[in-house]
Amino acid sequence: ALAGVGEKVSELTERAMRGELDFNQSLFARVDCLKGIEVDALASLKARLPVNPGFAKTMRILQANGWRTVIASGGFTYFANYLKETFELSEAFSNTLGINGSTLNGTVEGDIVNGEMKRSILLEQQRIHAIKEQQTVAIGDGANDLLMMEAAQLGVAYKAKPKVKAQADASIQYCGFEGLLYCLKQ
Repeated sequence: ALAGVGEKVSELTERAMRGELDFNQSLFARVDCLKGIEVDALASLKARLPVNPGFAKTMRILQANGWRTVIASGGFTYFANYLKETFELSEAFSNTLGINGSTLNGTVEGDIVNGEMKRSILLEQQRIHAIKEQQTVAIGDGANDLLMMEAAQLGVAYKAKPKVKAQADASIQYCGFEGLLYCLKQ
């Protein structure tokens, strides 16, 4: 919306989340729309970043019980790192916006955090931290989360697109993020 291309970016995002567009192509097209935006403008977005109801409480409960809490996002480091710091998450992996001076240059730098990468992140975190397979959980809402959710012992759809809900082990649709805690109860 800051660049006057909010509707176009939203449409591309929505189509990718439904699995109608290749994630990488959609990401490149969306980021290209941001070319020329001042990096400082991202700060105003960060201050208004919506957080799902129940997310903070759920993270505190999981962390208090020894869980590693990791974001693997198709979004951007600027926002994922903010969430990591704000909620004291274990790790955050996301895409890096290209910057030229003080403006976005319309590119993505480094590896793309797409569906395959999200799956790899989950498996790598499991390996590095000696997490038993039966203790892995992945939560997602879009098509680019499906491989990660499939690799986890429990794949949870959170207010997700129909394709994701259909393939998930559990679905949270009518409550906040704390619904995850009920999915974990034995």
